[in-house]
Amino acid sequence: MLSRTRFLSRLLGLFFIIVAVAMLMHKESTLETVTALVHDRPLMFIVGVITLFAGLAMVLAHNIWSGGAAAAVVTLLGWLTLLKGLLFMCLSPGAAVDFYVGTLHYAQLIYVYATFSLALGAYLVHAGFKAASR
Repeated sequence: MLSRTRFLSRLLGLFFIIVAVAMLMHKESTLETVTALVHDRPLMFIVGVITLFAGLAMVLAHNIWSGGAAAAVVTLLGWLTLLKGLLFMCLSPGAAVDFYVGTLHYAQLIYVYATFSLALGAYLVHAGFKAASR
């Protein structure tokens, strides 16, 4: 495993685990925050710029589709982060509300999203730290 893949697996894995635990511990606060975010166009634009920057950095530093599942997952997360940044910057507040609240059913499925984040984080942490022990 490349050192970049190992580093990003650890970084993203720990990030996903911490966010998932916070989501589970503070469900109501998380829902209020996401709802407020999608209704606030200037804030969505700022979050979009930051997310777009992170996605571009990941894609430019790690656009590696071969080399194992962890490498492909890290690359896919980079592209998804880039897309998420573009969506935050380009969606109108109404479209953002429709997408996050209507299409994704964020409030109803928050435990599913948190569990997925936790599982993805655990996989990436395992892959990143297991590779270092070899």
